[in-house]
Amino acid sequence: MGCCTGRCSLICLCALQLLSALERQIFDFLGFQWAPILGNFLHIIVVILGLFGTIQYRPRYIVVYTVWTALWVTWNVFIICFYLEVGGLSKDTDLMTFNISVHRSWWREHGPGCVRRVLPPSAHGMMDDYTYVSVTGCFVDFQYLEVIHSAVQILLSLVGFVYACYVISIFMEEEDTCRNK
Repeated sequence: MGCCTGRCSLICLCALQLLSALERQIFDFLGFQWAPILGNFLHIIVVILGLFGTIQYRPRYIVVYTVWTALWVTWNVFIICFYLEVGGLSKDTDLMTFNISVHRSWWREHGPGCVRRVLPPSAHGMMDDYTYVSVTGCFVDFQYLEVIHSAVQILLSLVGFVYACYVISIFMEEEDTCRNK
């Protein structure tokens, strides 16, 4: 087999998905986004399982990866809807932190070109330990950066789904020809 086979392509794609998920995991940890952290963790585990299945010729592992990619696309569509505030969702809620903290996306205050200023709380709206942050001058708003991250994940997952289905069919054909001999 040459290196441009579906199997090699799926291995490269899984490696790319791992890098992308690890990058996303780091920034979700920086923003204390617990729901995406949990999702990214599961995604990393299943991509490693799919990678292992592809390398070791184990179609059942690739089937798990294939099913997960469909769920992963659904999760990322939800993330896009959340940050674009589609259907009553609001990016200003604590949904991504499971309502246990007031943290938001790390990109909200640290996006490209953003100037962050900590403002003292006003006397009438004084909250215990919360500081008010003013962010100005961002080249790209944080919600669009989150949408771009999710769109990249969707693209990689859809391509991964197609290649995984192809590799599963190839593995099954090879298994059938070995049984018929």
